[in-house]
Amino acid sequence: MSGLPGAGTSPGLGEASDLKFPLGAKFREPLTEARFQRLFGGTNEHQATRAEPRSSRLCRRWRRLASACSGPGAWRLLRARLPPLRWLPHYRWRAWLLGDAVAGVTVGIVHVPQGMAFALLTSVPPVFGLYTSFFPVLIYTLLGTGRHLSTGTFAVLSLMTGSAVERLVPEPLGGNLSGIEREQLDAQRVGSAAALAFGSGALMLGMFALQLGVLSTFLSEPVVKALTSGAALHVLVSQLPSLLGLPLPRQIGCFSLFKTLAAVLTALPRSSPAELTISALSLALLVPVKELNVRFRDKLPTPIPGEIVMVLLASVLCFTSSLDTRYVSDSGCAEWRIKINGLLLDCSHALHLMSCFPTHLSRPVVWLQVLEDSLLVALVITFAVQPPLGPPSIAGQDRLPIDSNQELLRNGISNLISSLFSCFPNSATLATTSLLVDAGGNTQLAGLFSCIVVLSVLLWLGPFFYYLPKAVLACINISSMRQMFFQMQELPQLWRISRMDFAVWMVTWVAVVILSVDLGLAVGVVFSMMTVVCRTQRVQCLALGLAEGTELYRPLEESHKLLKVPGLCILRYPTPLYFGTRGQFRRILEWHLGLGEGRKETPKLDGPPDAVAEPVRVVVLDCSGITFADAAGAREVVQLARRCRDAGIHLLLAQCNASVLGTLTQAGLLDRVTPEQLFVSVQDAAAHALERLEPTGPKTCTV
Repeated sequence: MSGLPGAGTSPGLGEASDLKFPLGAKFREPLTEARFQRLFGGTNEHQATRAEPRSSRLCRRWRRLASACSGPGAWRLLRARLPPLRWLPHYRWRAWLLGDAVAGVTVGIVHVPQGMAFALLTSVPPVFGLYTSFFPVLIYTLLGTGRHLSTGTFAVLSLMTGSAVERLVPEPLGGNLSGIEREQLDAQRVGSAAALAFGSGALMLGMFALQLGVLSTFLSEPVVKALTSGAALHVLVSQLPSLLGLPLPRQIGCFSLFKTLAAVLTALPRSSPAELTISALSLALLVPVKELNVRFRDKLPTPIPGEIVMVLLASVLCFTSSLDTRYVSDSGCAEWRIKINGLLLDCSHALHLMSCFPTHLSRPVVWLQVLEDSLLVALVITFAVQPPLGPPSIAGQDRLPIDSNQELLRNGISNLISSLFSCFPNSATLATTSLLVDAGGNTQLAGLFSCIVVLSVLLWLGPFFYYLPKAVLACINISSMRQMFFQMQELPQLWRISRMDFAVWMVTWVAVVILSVDLGLAVGVVFSMMTVVCRTQRVQCLALGLAEGTELYRPLEESHKLLKVPGLCILRYPTPLYFGTRGQFRRILEWHLGLGEGRKETPKLDGPPDAVAEPVRVVVLDCSGITFADAAGAREVVQLARRCRDAGIHLLLAQCNASVLGTLTQAGLLDRVTPEQLFVSVQDAAAHALERLEPTGPKTCTV
């Protein structure tokens, strides 16, 4: 700045620079937007592009699409949609193969018990959990872009799918079903779960066609973490009947968690001591093993496979002791009989269930319910599951990028194709992804080794799991929720960082727990959006002053040493200007400039406590914080320019981005102000304002 009234005179050439002026400053004329464009150019081509007729732009876009049909264009498209064509030629076989093999086998061993356990959440036979741990993993090897992502069954999706399946195919009231009736019920539920996977896959392919992958970043982190933490509590409560051996129907809908707790407490005297004992022993093994794997992650060559060990031990114990047929107490108060899977995990039985077409799906009303549930599953996969697994969280140790649109394509094809094999909805999972990274996985090839492990179980080891107690599967479900439960430890830190994010977390969590997972997610999203709107409504318009001896303008409320020129008001409005904030913008500017009745009604927001006696003659509006403006906001600026002109106030706009400036121009701003009132920076606008306030003073500014 060349000088301020009452702040001293500008040093001449060769004189020592006073601290009231920028050190080593160079002198130049204030730059308006028009003069800046004339001097530096670079916009002729851009303006020509904007002025290009729409038909020419469409023709140029069509030529680009036609070029993709050529040989090189088709190869580029194929490489973009089949990632192995990019990374497989550069695969380091000697350095990476062993790590991928060990990591893939380790994850595959976890997939086996976890897939069967999550099938219990989905209300389908365990073999279909293994199918869901096989086909999606194989498809991700071919289409996935994340080197360290692992796909398969996911607890939140299984819980949501199970609720939808129970609603579409409810358990008969009597509960005592014959073998044929139970098989028909399972076939109906398998078909419903597969229909949900098919519908969600088709919807995600439609989202990929519209290139909506960028929307996956719009769900805030507190909403996602509260959703998964609340869903973990739902999983815990839903597994209590299996832990205690109580034949209770599954509760669905709102308040299902409390309904389940009430039913369990009512039926608690009828719990099975044998299943309770097995559950306690299983948790006593699984929980410490999980803790050891976390605490000694860097020291263990591979994580301890506690789940598969528990599955083997429980199956052998139940088979050798015949706990599924013995030990019913004479008193009738306690039953010492173990509930087992009772289904051979072989392909023939699964194919028989797959061949039974679910007749209830032929009704249009049911298809509408399936479509509604499929849309919810697709949104959860896209917005709540995939973002936490992308960079920079756990996308890879080297922070490799993940193409969100390609992941939409992969998720869509994975669910669509796997549904043809009666798989239920699937996605990337946090637990197995962490395990894959810890075990030394390097590329997507690790998924191929996981598929080999699961396929071996399906082909040869399936009948062995006939005697696996359901209580063990319930314990595996509960222990797999460990990481989601521990997310609540971040609440104190979140409270210190942002009270608003803490409120979003708590509202979402309470809604998920009290209502349901889907309704809780909707409440969390709406509340999160409301907080964003509220933040734009509560923003302060800051009055700026010059830091002595510099060219920097800072808010006057930060320091009493900042210089303010009488008659000059420099304001910064740091929020988008749209229909929701235009009223606040008008009231704040009226108060600062003394226009209308706003000064009497609006309390002071910032600035020193003493009011400026001299009326405002020049106002500089710093637009650097206005990231966008809609038609309503632009018209408000035009009205402000008219009112300032009528009141004898000279309005200057500084640092408008190209988008905002274009919107203001289209709204008719240049009919109210001249191009010489638009400046590239606050410094240039302030220098021009000082020239207007002090006609006899220096006519240069320092930058």
